[in-house]
Amino acid sequence: MSILTLLAPLPLRHSLNIPHCTFLALVHDMAESLVGDLTPLDNVPKPEKSRRERTTMTFLTSSLLAAPSTNVGDAGAQINAAWEEYEAADTLESKFVHDVDKLELLLQMVEYERRGEGSVDLGEFVHVAKGIQLGEMKVWCREVLRERRAFWEGKGIVPSHVGDVEKILAEEEKEKEK
Repeated sequence: MSILTLLAPLPLRHSLNIPHCTFLALVHDMAESLVGDLTPLDNVPKPEKSRRERTTMTFLTSSLLAAPSTNVGDAGAQINAAWEEYEAADTLESKFVHDVDKLELLLQMVEYERRGEGSVDLGEFVHVAKGIQLGEMKVWCREVLRERRAFWEGKGIVPSHVGDVEKILAEEEKEKEK
């Protein structure tokens, strides 16, 4: 995820603090390193997921990184503040990193489907595309979904959730008309 932040679309790149985005992505992955990368399919309610991640970040930043023996100064507080910023999702950088997180899931979905050579359909993850907020990231997302559609068409197979993909791609046409 952190590497994807370095590849921000050009129109958006000029508005973002890219190193900060990369830091937010790395910090976000810290919580997931112990909690796991929970998706809606894991059926963990959002408040519970947030509680688990907050507990993990408190442990990492207040216990491990705050110990005098670590000699890392206020790194724990900086990391915790970055995690809180990501969770609040009210800065352009945090919104971008949330979008990157969703885009990464879609990229992984398509990659796993390709590796399965048409025997693996992970269309149940397509819905995350609807949560992408920033226009520039929606363009990137639609390209990934077009690639997925082309892959399945090349196999002569109609994958699951085609209707969802078509709705997302149709939104682009509506935006062009405006």
